[in-house]
Amino acid sequence: MKYLHLVWAALRRRKVRTGLTLLSIVVAFLLFGLLESVNSVFGEAGHTVGSAHRLITISRTGLFTPMPISLEAQIRAVPGVEAVTGYTFFGGSYQNPKQVIGSMFAVGRNFFSLYPELKVAPAALRQFDATQTGAIVGAALAQRYHWKVGEQIPIKAMIYPRKGGSYTWTFDLVGIYHARSPFEEQDFLLRLRYFNEAAAFGNNRVGLFVEKIGNPQGASGVAAAIDALSNNSGHETKTQSDSAFAVDFLSQFVDIGLIMHAIMGAVFFTLMLLTGNTMAQAVRERTGELAVLKTLGFTNGTVLSLVLAESVLLVVLGGALGLGAAALAVHLLQHQIGAALPMMPVGGAIWLRGGTLMLLIGLLVGALPARRGMRLRIVDALAGR
Repeated sequence: MKYLHLVWAALRRRKVRTGLTLLSIVVAFLLFGLLESVNSVFGEAGHTVGSAHRLITISRTGLFTPMPISLEAQIRAVPGVEAVTGYTFFGGSYQNPKQVIGSMFAVGRNFFSLYPELKVAPAALRQFDATQTGAIVGAALAQRYHWKVGEQIPIKAMIYPRKGGSYTWTFDLVGIYHARSPFEEQDFLLRLRYFNEAAAFGNNRVGLFVEKIGNPQGASGVAAAIDALSNNSGHETKTQSDSAFAVDFLSQFVDIGLIMHAIMGAVFFTLMLLTGNTMAQAVRERTGELAVLKTLGFTNGTVLSLVLAESVLLVVLGGALGLGAAALAVHLLQHQIGAALPMMPVGGAIWLRGGTLMLLIGLLVGALPARRGMRLRIVDALAGR
C-alpha cells in the first residue's frame, strides 16, 4: 500500500484515455450486473417453486393443449393422490394493452391447499369461495398497481371473451397472498367455476392438474398411474414433479444461462483487448520512468507489482462503479414496473462473482505489460532503445 500514490499517479497521467477505458469497464459490469440479476431468477425458479409432495400433469402434446376437467375425478381416485385441482391460463391486461398480467389463472377452490407456501388469510379464502367474481392476487402484483382488497378490477382478456362477446371482465379483489419472494407474488387468481360459467369457449377444460401426494418416494409410480388413465385417448397426459415441470417450462423457451454467458463472454473479451491495449501504451510511455525507479533501487518484483496493481485498480474501480449502477438500476426498475421484468437484487453472490472477474481481468490484462516492465534493462531504457 505504500506505493499506492505511484499507482494512482500513473492512472492519472493520461486522464482522457483512463477515463474512456474506465467508462468501458463501468458499462461492461453494468451489463454484467443486469444480466446476472435476470439470470438468477431463472436459475432459482426450479428450486424455489418445487415441492416433493406435488406433481404436475399436462397434456402430452404440450402445455397449451387443454384437457377435460372430468379427468380430475379420475386422478383423485388414483392410490397415493391426496388432493388434486385443475387450473387454466386466462391472461389479460389492466387499463391498457401495455400493462399485461402474464400470470393470470382460473383455479379450483382448493388451489391454496396444494400451495401452502402461498400465505393468504382464511377469511379471504372464504370470501373467494363465496364470491363468484372473486379474485386473489400476489402482494407484489397488488403493490405494482396499488390494488386494495375490496376494489373492482377490470381486465381485458387476451384470449377468452365472455358470453355475449365482451372481452372485459370485472373481478372483485377479496384477498392478497404472500410468498417467499416477489417473483412468486405475481399471480392473479380467479375462480375456475366462474370462468367455466361465463366464458364463451374453453369451458370445462384446464391447462394442467396439480396433485398432492402423501409419499414423495412413490412419486414415479403415482405419475405412471395418472398417465395410464388417458393412454390411447385423445388427451394423453404427462405427469412429473413440480420442480421438474418448472425447469422444463423454462427450457421450452430458451436456455437463458447460455445466452447470458455468450453475451458476457463477448463483452469481456472486447473489454480485455481494450484494457490490455491501454495498459500496454501506458507502460511504453513510462519506459524511462520505470528505468529511473530501478536505478533508485526498485526490484524487478516491485516493478511487476506496480504495473499489475495499476491494472487491477483500474478494472476494480470501473467494475465496482458498474455493479453499483446495476444495483441502483435494478432497484429503480423493480420500483417502477414491479415484476413485469423479473429481476433479483444485485446481492452478495453477484458481487462476489463480479469481484472475482475484476481481479482476473486486471491480472490478465496487466500480465504482459508488467512482464515487459520487469525485464526492462536500465541502460537500454535510458538510451531510448
